[in-house]
Amino acid sequence: METYSFLREFADSWALLSLFLFFLGVVFWAFRPGSRKVHDEVANSIFRNDKKPADGDDPKAHVKEA
Repeated sequence: METYSFLREFADSWALLSLFLFFLGVVFWAFRPGSRKVHDEVANSIFRNDKKPADGDDPKAHVKEA
């Protein structure tokens, strides 16, 4: 059997199956029970070091008018 045919058959069967199982594993890992706390912590990590609100009450205060 020549190399190309062998690799083509392998890719069409076992490689496809293994990549599909890997995909299912990644999806399960992302949505596993108990991961919500980790996702919430990561989502709010950008606000962790905020010590005061932004300067000024008007959000458009620093926008220059033309």
